[in-house]
Amino acid sequence: MRFLLSAEQREFARALDGMLGAAGTPAVARAWAAGEHRPGRELWARIAEAGVFGLAVSARHGGMGLLSAELAVAFHELGRHAVPGPLVETVAAAAFLERLGADAAAGEWLPRIAAGEAVVSLCAEAPYALDADAADAVLVVQGDTVRRADGHGPLQASLDPARRLFRPRGGTVLARGPAVAAAAAHALDLARLTTAAQSLGLGRALVAATVSHVTRRTQFQVPIGSFQAVKHRLADALIGLEFAQPLVHGAALALAAGAPSAGREVAAAKVAAGEAGYAAARTALQFHGALGYTQELDLSLWIRKARPLRDAWGTPADCRRRVLAS
Repeated sequence: MRFLLSAEQREFARALDGMLGAAGTPAVARAWAAGEHRPGRELWARIAEAGVFGLAVSARHGGMGLLSAELAVAFHELGRHAVPGPLVETVAAAAFLERLGADAAAGEWLPRIAAGEAVVSLCAEAPYALDADAADAVLVVQGDTVRRADGHGPLQASLDPARRLFRPRGGTVLARGPAVAAAAAHALDLARLTTAAQSLGLGRALVAATVSHVTRRTQFQVPIGSFQAVKHRLADALIGLEFAQPLVHGAALALAAGAPSAGREVAAAKVAAGEAGYAAARTALQFHGALGYTQELDLSLWIRKARPLRDAWGTPADCRRRVLAS
């Protein structure tokens, strides 16, 4: 099986990297964390123009179909640039709505998701909805029932201030039955895949920033990057990311093909990428020293995101259980 990206996928990644690199994502993330959503929604519209949300929406609703491999490519770049907002939750909601169809007002929401006009946060078997205050709709799945929340509680504390958590309240039931549970399981796999890709991109950004830092910072009149212990720690972080990458790409291909093993492969990729991203964050924090603990350092936006991404949509223990249960 070929896990290398095609020329078109590499060009797509380069285009997203260039666009996001010029977007000033640290300032956008800080504004989002403060509850100011305008810069984030403007960036959201540009991401939609690049076709990212359309990758999770069928052609009849204005998208390009569910293209798991391209979504993994896109979310790698979104993670690399620490883009805030319910990105994973919105593409997972799109996949969920596609499976349910008219029963969940798919025709109303999917074209708007593809065009970047609607932010939808999917909350599946979890107490909190991400960025419910910024979302145009919050879909809450409990067992075989899905409802659209009509409000939310106060902001909850989060390790990553740009991941704003709210407890959804009340709502109107949109659909009930086995189809809801099946659609939610499909959405969970896509959410885990895209979160894994985010973790991978985040980890690569952290390793690159740390390598740059240790080549500039000196101790005993030499760069600290010349010390063997520093080299080994960075090599370990990079190896973890390199090992996780083919798992993410393989899981994307399995999900696209509808393989029976797709759920297991996605869970394995989520564990590997989440743990690798978190290890890269710990390495970055240690080698930046006291600077790494300061909120003023833009790198803190990446460091503080690593652990929540590792645990979102299934902790490492949850995902390992999914692998073993298969």
